[in-house]
Amino acid sequence: METKVLYTGKTHTTGGREGASQSSDEQLNIKLSAPGSSRPGTNPEQLFAAGWSACFIGALGIAASKQGIKLPADTAVDAEVDLCVTEGEYSLQARLNISLPGLDLETSKSLAAQAHQTCPYSKATRGNINVQLNIL
Repeated sequence: METKVLYTGKTHTTGGREGASQSSDEQLNIKLSAPGSSRPGTNPEQLFAAGWSACFIGALGIAASKQGIKLPADTAVDAEVDLCVTEGEYSLQARLNISLPGLDLETSKSLAAQAHQTCPYSKATRGNINVQLNIL
């Protein structure tokens, strides 16, 4: 089966966590700073959380349409990505806090579970980091 590439995001980063990143189309041009730093800039964990939550909302929309459900206009995902250290080894863990106003708890859980199976970020992290799905 042939894989069709739909899009390739390209960035150029210098300086690591205290550097800068710019996308090839110049739509993203950001300063980076370490978590908890008082320096201006964002960090990789925030960027990952933003990307994952945006993608997850798209996956929720696909899951909802397959079930004939209209996704609420004010659907939101608050992603929390933790940078952890255990015995000197760094890792990530995450929580996706999902708000589907107007949908009942069982429907919300079902859509979240389906989205978690199809979202590319969820697939990329599956089995690699601890991820909690929370329905708000």
